[in-house]
Amino acid sequence: MSVAQESPVLTRLPRLLLGGRAGRGRDLARNTAWAAVGAAGALLVWQAAAAATPVPGPVEGLRKLGTLLWYPFYDLGPNDKGIARQLGISLQRVGFGFLLAALVGIPLGLFIGASRRAWMAINPVVQMLRPVSPLAWFPIWLVVFRDTSQAAIWVIFMTALWPTVLNTAAGAGSIPEDQRRVAAVFRFGKLAYIRHILVPNALPSVVTGLRLSMGIAWMVIVAVEMLSGGTGIGFFVWNSYNADDMPSVLASVLIIGAVGLLLDFGFLRLAKAVSIEKSS
Repeated sequence: MSVAQESPVLTRLPRLLLGGRAGRGRDLARNTAWAAVGAAGALLVWQAAAAATPVPGPVEGLRKLGTLLWYPFYDLGPNDKGIARQLGISLQRVGFGFLLAALVGIPLGLFIGASRRAWMAINPVVQMLRPVSPLAWFPIWLVVFRDTSQAAIWVIFMTALWPTVLNTAAGAGSIPEDQRRVAAVFRFGKLAYIRHILVPNALPSVVTGLRLSMGIAWMVIVAVEMLSGGTGIGFFVWNSYNADDMPSVLASVLIIGAVGLLLDFGFLRLAKAVSIEKSS
């Protein structure tokens, strides 16, 4: 008897593998086709809007986008930098503010989610500060630091803090009762409970909060840099508008959207990985 006869799985394995790859290929082709349809529809809407308003059309905007991407790293002074340098400055500010928000928001969310008393004490403060416009914090931080760049970072901190805190608290407060009983039966100490029960159950919600925080922070940095001036992608947009260079404004909008999409995709992949790890 041959090996293939002894193990029918071996004979089916190549078909299964190829079938899986073919299925993924069909899914990719279908998704790409629908994405192309959506992009074509967006370009048609853009062209219609350009025909009815002074806004430049897709041809001008995409041509300017190519020019910006062709010379992305030039530096001719504080007010004239390539688009890649402006993006780098904005991403650095968002990264610092987001990291500070994560370092504060995750422990705070775990604390108030695990303690009913902490929730009753801190949640009203969070709910009062959460609706405050991010730009309202800018003059406060500017008075504190006397530096627009540092003020922008702390505005991002305030913006990214609340989604992280609330989603982490929701995850920490929704631990299944059977796991709480297991922890009580085995007499888990605080560190063991945090490591084996609290954090694993709250982790998907933590990632969701971080994803929301990053999306909001990336939107806010553009407005903050318009207000603060100097450098960054927001400043580039505002400076282009003041120079009556609307194609650069539209090209910048496309770049901002593409970067935001990549950031969101990264957190989406992280969320899926966390979900798979938890389910396994």
